[in-house]
Amino acid sequence: MKKFLLAAAMATLMSGTAFAGTIGVSMANSDTFLTVLRKGIEKAAGDASQPVQIEIADDDVAKQLSQIQNFIAAKVDAVIVNAVDTSATAPMTKLANDAGIPIVYVNRQPADVDALGPKGAFVASNEVDSGTLETKEVCRLLKEAGKAEANILIIVGDLANQAAVQRTKDIHDVAAGPDCGVKLNVLDEQTAVWDPVKAQDLMTNWIAAGHKPDAVIANNDNMAIGAINAMKAAGWDMKSVIVGGIDATQEALSYMKAGDLDVTVFQDAFGQGSGAVDAAIKLAKGDKVDAKVWIPFQLVTPANMDNFINKN
Repeated sequence: MKKFLLAAAMATLMSGTAFAGTIGVSMANSDTFLTVLRKGIEKAAGDASQPVQIEIADDDVAKQLSQIQNFIAAKVDAVIVNAVDTSATAPMTKLANDAGIPIVYVNRQPADVDALGPKGAFVASNEVDSGTLETKEVCRLLKEAGKAEANILIIVGDLANQAAVQRTKDIHDVAAGPDCGVKLNVLDEQTAVWDPVKAQDLMTNWIAAGHKPDAVIANNDNMAIGAINAMKAAGWDMKSVIVGGIDATQEALSYMKAGDLDVTVFQDAFGQGSGAVDAAIKLAKGDKVDAKVWIPFQLVTPANMDNFINKN
């Protein structure tokens, strides 16, 4: 169990902006994006001289619930949760509400987002925008390449995660709506649960099955990278296929610089982490915060990628 203690109680008492109590944080895992998000929480807490205790749930719902129970038993003054399974958040919310402890969900939208109560909040980027920005740009590039009709493959994230469901819906909504300008034919759509190795295996199987897409649209950068690695291993010319992802991680931007990744969408991990800490401190003080705090997504292409090099 990983724990990170930031700041000291004496420093907290001396700070006019901090709240004296400890904030407990449970992160779903330590993947590329969530590591940046965790660092954003650590930095925001450090800047505010705010003690936090961070634990990693290792994608285990029961372990995460136990962490929340332990935080409450330790009488923390607020809890921040990056949910393992967004459909399994109600018990955690109830535990916090029953104890009168503020709970802030970050990055992954809980199923009970509209029932968190006056001491609850959700800080993230609006997933309705993520897959929409990604797919519209893929459409623009296909149209620019002279395509009136195109075959696509969709790589889906973890279906227990609201973001994967919404981002995939975004793709289909753009394809069915008036904004694409290209007829998109979905050759196949499967999950690789956010993982680059699973995505590479999936893309390798698709190639073996004879699929030759005009575009591959992935729910995140890690899976887009896995698909790219499979296509390059098969000897494909990456100029012949458009690849999209989401998150604008540093690794993804290196693939974009090399000409392999065509589009990604910046999800501000530091902004989400800072927003979650700010909301938790305010709620612990008894202040009101918005029930949903949105940190905007931003489209990233080779033309503007330099603006995002040092952000995620």
